[in-house]
Amino acid sequence: MQTTDIGNKEEGKVWHRKPTPSNTGIMVTVIRSAAAYQSKTVRFLHVTFDTTGDSFLAGDHHGNIYVLDITRNRFRLVQKTGQACTALAFNLRRTTEFLVALADYSIKCFDKDTKQLVSWMRGHEGAVSSVSVHGSGRYAISTSADTAQLWDLDTFQRKRKLNVRQSVGIQRVFFLPLGNTILSCFNDDSIFAWESDTLFCKYQLPVPDEGPRIHYKAFAVTRDGKILAAGGRSNLLHLWCLDTRQLLRVVQMPPKVRTVRQLEFLPDSFDGGASQTLGVLSQDGVMRFINIQTCKLLFNIGSHDDAITSATVSPNGRHIVTIMDNGSLNIYSVQCLTQDYNKPPPSLVKVVSGGECSALTMKVKSEGVQRPAKNSGRRVKTKVLRPPAVPMTEDKENELPDGLNKKRLVTLLKAFGEYPAKYRMFVWRSLLRLPENHAAFSSLTDKGLHSAYLSIQERYPIKSHKLQRGLQRVLSALAHWAAIFGETDYLPLMAFPFVKLFQNNPLLCFEVVSTTIVNWCQHWFEYFPNPPLNVLSMAENVLAHHDKELLQHLIDCGVTSQLYVWPLLETLFSEVLTRDEWLKLFDNVFSNHPAFLLVSVVSYVTCCRAPLLLCSHKEDFEYFFHHRNNLDVSSVIKETYRLMESTPADIHPRNMLDDFQPLTRGQYPVFNKYPTYIVEYQSQERERIRQQEVDYLRERQAVQELRAKAVQRQAEDEAWYTQQEILQQAEEKRRDILQQEESKLAEQRTRLTAMKRELKVKELQLMDAARRRFLKQQQDQRLTDLHRLDEQIQRKMNTRDQETAAAVQDIQVRQMELEAQRRLFEQQLAKEQVRVTQEVRAEVDTRRHRSEVEETTFQHLLNNDTDVSLGTKKVSVHLLVLWCLVFSVSLDRGRGELDCRERELMQNIRELRQKLAARARTSNSTVSQ
Repeated sequence: MQTTDIGNKEEGKVWHRKPTPSNTGIMVTVIRSAAAYQSKTVRFLHVTFDTTGDSFLAGDHHGNIYVLDITRNRFRLVQKTGQACTALAFNLRRTTEFLVALADYSIKCFDKDTKQLVSWMRGHEGAVSSVSVHGSGRYAISTSADTAQLWDLDTFQRKRKLNVRQSVGIQRVFFLPLGNTILSCFNDDSIFAWESDTLFCKYQLPVPDEGPRIHYKAFAVTRDGKILAAGGRSNLLHLWCLDTRQLLRVVQMPPKVRTVRQLEFLPDSFDGGASQTLGVLSQDGVMRFINIQTCKLLFNIGSHDDAITSATVSPNGRHIVTIMDNGSLNIYSVQCLTQDYNKPPPSLVKVVSGGECSALTMKVKSEGVQRPAKNSGRRVKTKVLRPPAVPMTEDKENELPDGLNKKRLVTLLKAFGEYPAKYRMFVWRSLLRLPENHAAFSSLTDKGLHSAYLSIQERYPIKSHKLQRGLQRVLSALAHWAAIFGETDYLPLMAFPFVKLFQNNPLLCFEVVSTTIVNWCQHWFEYFPNPPLNVLSMAENVLAHHDKELLQHLIDCGVTSQLYVWPLLETLFSEVLTRDEWLKLFDNVFSNHPAFLLVSVVSYVTCCRAPLLLCSHKEDFEYFFHHRNNLDVSSVIKETYRLMESTPADIHPRNMLDDFQPLTRGQYPVFNKYPTYIVEYQSQERERIRQQEVDYLRERQAVQELRAKAVQRQAEDEAWYTQQEILQQAEEKRRDILQQEESKLAEQRTRLTAMKRELKVKELQLMDAARRRFLKQQQDQRLTDLHRLDEQIQRKMNTRDQETAAAVQDIQVRQMELEAQRRLFEQQLAKEQVRVTQEVRAEVDTRRHRSEVEETTFQHLLNNDTDVSLGTKKVSVHLLVLWCLVFSVSLDRGRGELDCRERELMQNIRELRQKLAARARTSNSTVSQ
């Protein structure tokens, strides 16, 4: 056994060497180790197969969804949901899409190839526990604890919603295979069937009134949709027949099983969908596979140390994938697990009941069958058959069950021609004295479908599947009862009208057919496989006695009794009569001696005397006795009674046939009135042929698979070569297109170059014209600026001339004022000198010092006066220089130089003015002192 760790890989191989399954059947174990901790693994939670069974989806606890392809030995990460999944579905109509139910109660649809989200469905208020997809892949049902919702997978819109009371939760809601029926299972063990289109309730399986409740938790249905297996908190399994809505069998698992967690049927390619192997996963982590017919334990997977959490079986029945308790995946090979079928099983399972639920338990063991033992489990209802009361009259043979009398019934029948339709089945059951052996019939049906009738739908196709299954079931029971009925070709024709009449009660149908065979088909099988020549001779003798002319005509035309008697007998008139006519005829057949059926054939021929005398070809006679004719069945019955009374005793069939013998109660009688060696030989030959057919089918399937693979490879090769040719042609076309485009591009480049050259020349011309225009504009602007500057300079010169003249005038006036002040000062000084001289002279000794000071002061004033005179002269010089400079400036110089000179001159003038003002103030202050 090899182990594969996918880790954080997004794709790779499932196994690295070819798997060689051991005795456990494990091909490979798949684990996923965590990224941060190599010792820890990420648990896988759910697994689901696609419709082919070759690949499956697996979702882990981190929300990663992987697809594992077993045939191609590849795995691939197809989605990262980010949260744990609670359910998966991978059998949608679009095979690349799958459904994932997540922990946030939503359902998402992804595409495994593009890894894109297709749709997001919301609506549940609890965790989704299961998702069931219809066989067509168009609809899906999602189930949570409180509701189930029906989705349209084309539009991803919710169509219907099933709500239940809080006290009654939902266990599971799912589609049945091969139909449009939805099965809903609730916590109170009630099971309802609904039409998926209208959600109309079709039926409800009866809930057992007595015994402990099983508390259904696990369910499984066979591929043909006929058998439902249910289990729960018990070691008992209930097997329901969904056609009859009855409990077929209760299977008791070994004592180690206390709770059933999961049920899975194991498909088989040759069982026609009626799976016989059921896998039962219990609380101990062991999944036990049993045969539901023989109730034998076939094999186990898992163990107490290596427990299984859940398991999924592939639709083709080749592989089983289990999720183990440690979170890993085990992939099993079913072929290796089932190779020891013929070996004695290691343990036993018990059959609690079957059919109408017998009150006894049959313990099945590998070495033999024990005597019946009382069931220690739940009580099961049984039907008590009351023996008929002992008649007090001498005519005991006319007394029937349920208080009926045969003579009175025949009298009523002759008076009205038929029994009332409302009571016909009741009367027939009394006339035929059916024992209703439920246990015996169950033992026959438990053997399953007989090999002779596995493919009866190919020979006798019927539109109604229900009738087809009912006919197949009754014929199989007859074949298990007597081997000859598995070799009788006309038995389906004989049994079909009864199957159609008793389609809701297979037990009564079987007993009516078997009673008819035992009594009204006496001596039919003595010349098997040839028609019963002795019986045909009886009918021919009666016809010869009553209508020699017609018989001679038939002989002259080469028509024997095998052509005009045997077609009516082997089909029991079902081909030549309508339903009402057939029922009317058999009301009389079942009410009379078994010879009545044979005589009715003769009466039918004599009543058709006129058209038969007109026929001369053998093909016309064949057609006549296999199709309906314009004939009154009442006249045939009336003629039959007449022939029964008028036929001589030496040729009367009554003397050659036994009286009516009902079936025995408890067990059906042994039927051996046929050449056993021929039947055994044919049975052996049929079994040999069937085995050869099985081998041939297997070989043909293998050859077809090889051929399909070869065709697929050839198709892939052809497709690859075709693709390469297409790619090469496309490449050549693209090269031609590329060359053309390159040539066009070269031409366009040449034209573009010429256009660029022309544009460049035009651009240069425009640039030159613009440059000349700009230069002219600049020249004009400069001339305008020069004129404006000249005007400004002229204005400023005029302003400066005026200011200079005003300044000169001010200076002159100031000079005159200073001169006048000087003169006034001189006068005052002279006066002061006189006064001071006088004072000095007066006070020459006392004020000598003051006189010196005044003399120093006077000298200082003289100096100041000199400086004022000099300053005045300098101002005059500066003004003259300024005027000269203003007029010596050239008109061609720039404005900036003129402004700078102007600012310098103005600054000089200000400074001169300030100096003159300061000196004037100083002079004034000195004078005032």
